[in-house]
Amino acid sequence: MNVFSCILSLLAGCGVFMVGMNIMSHALESVCGVGVKRLLGKISNNRFLGVGIGTSVTAIVQSSSATTVMVIGLVNAGVITLFQATSIIMGANIGTTATGILASFSSFKLNEYFSIFVFIGVIMMFVKKSSVKNIGSILSGFGLIFIGLELMGNAFNNEEVLDFFMDVFSKISFPLLLILFGLLFTALLQSSSAMTGIVIVMAGGGALSLENALFIILGTNIGTCITAIISSIGANPNAKRASLIHLMFNVIGTVVFTIILLIFKNQIIDFMNNLNLKIEFKISLFHVVFNVVTTLLLLPSINLLVKFSKKVIKEPKDERLNSLKYIDDHLLRTPSVALMQAKNEIINMMELSKENFDDSLKLIMGEKIEVEEIEKKEDTIDYINNEIAKFLVALSNKLSSSQEKVIGSYFHVINDIERIGDHAINITKVYDNMLSDEVSFSSSALGEIKTMYDNVKEMYDISYNIFVNGDKNSFEILDNLEKKTDNMKEEMSAHHFARLMNDNCKLELTAYYTTLISNIERVGDHLVNIGYSVKNPTGTQED
Repeated sequence: MNVFSCILSLLAGCGVFMVGMNIMSHALESVCGVGVKRLLGKISNNRFLGVGIGTSVTAIVQSSSATTVMVIGLVNAGVITLFQATSIIMGANIGTTATGILASFSSFKLNEYFSIFVFIGVIMMFVKKSSVKNIGSILSGFGLIFIGLELMGNAFNNEEVLDFFMDVFSKISFPLLLILFGLLFTALLQSSSAMTGIVIVMAGGGALSLENALFIILGTNIGTCITAIISSIGANPNAKRASLIHLMFNVIGTVVFTIILLIFKNQIIDFMNNLNLKIEFKISLFHVVFNVVTTLLLLPSINLLVKFSKKVIKEPKDERLNSLKYIDDHLLRTPSVALMQAKNEIINMMELSKENFDDSLKLIMGEKIEVEEIEKKEDTIDYINNEIAKFLVALSNKLSSSQEKVIGSYFHVINDIERIGDHAINITKVYDNMLSDEVSFSSSALGEIKTMYDNVKEMYDISYNIFVNGDKNSFEILDNLEKKTDNMKEEMSAHHFARLMNDNCKLELTAYYTTLISNIERVGDHLVNIGYSVKNPTGTQED
């Protein structure tokens, strides 16, 4: 094989390896999504449990970047604390060493046998059943990893190529340069797994000495943080703090191990050379030791890391940025978790709209409520509505057909919730105008408004329960209450005109009264729509 062919083989092998990792990682996420959710649901303030969960999840999805990005999303959504996130990130760093161990198996020259998994996987991907397709993707990705490793390894069969790389690394054999090399190339590839695989293949092919390989591996651990840093851009402060802690973890570990290697280099290299292992396994073993020792070193200091990150990254002045409690674009890497969090954010939005509806009616009933707070909350509801809509659009391409129907129903629900918020503002405007005109409703009219309001409040609770808990036994009750609300509106209009005829009410109150009860009645219609979104995913919209 000539030099040009060897270079092409190296580049192609790197590309195939990364594609294989990506395919396998995404397929594993799909297959193990429920398991990942279950593991994340067991998160507590036990730091050892957090490390175990981080290690397990990363071993499942075969990507520390995916785990770290997911954790940043959960922190951003407020699902887990920064303390919990830190322990999980530490575990993710241990879990990612599984890829290096996997790559080191290429030293057994079994790549040709493993490559058959690509064919088997592709055949399985023609099956309609999604679970079989996902397993096929896992097998295909697994096979492609070893094909990539084989292609990269073939590049070093040419003596000219081998001599070239040996010469390059002999010139940059200074430890800090090697660390920088590993850092930059990992940041460029955005995958420490890919860079670790390349280092293992180069060392196995004789292009890289064990000593140089160890320093490059240290650099890859810092370079992998670039994915988390990029993912935290635009996120809330806690998410940014989580990415900073991830960076600090790897920087501290790299500094400590660099000092140890510089002081005890000869002893460590001699010890590793005496191990009855191939060089590929020695490198992957070093990667494991680095992450385990760094975790043990920093595990007792989680609170210090959290405090330091809070001092560096302050809270923003714009309170709207903290109004989103559950959704975050980083969750899109785990669609099953993202869908769950989208529902939680909708529930958050629904609770805010109920508060505004309640407060607007309390104004009418004579309670002292700050109008500015209602208006401020309405702005927040509109902001959350837009953010949920954007999140659902991005999520819709990553789900199954049945889940897409759920997404469709969610679009209808947030539209109805947003409209309820608008009706609350309309009611607030009725109050403002009445205040300006120095008019008020009679005690009889207020009593009827209170009765209608209580009826719709009951509808709110039922609709909320249906959406949150999937209670499909309450549709009939909701329908009956909606009909009762419609009848109330007709009766209240008739009673109002009767009061006018008997001079018990002022004519100028007519517009305010009819507008008010119309808005209350329309809230009832939207609550029915929300309830029926569970029964009928296509939704039934009311204007």
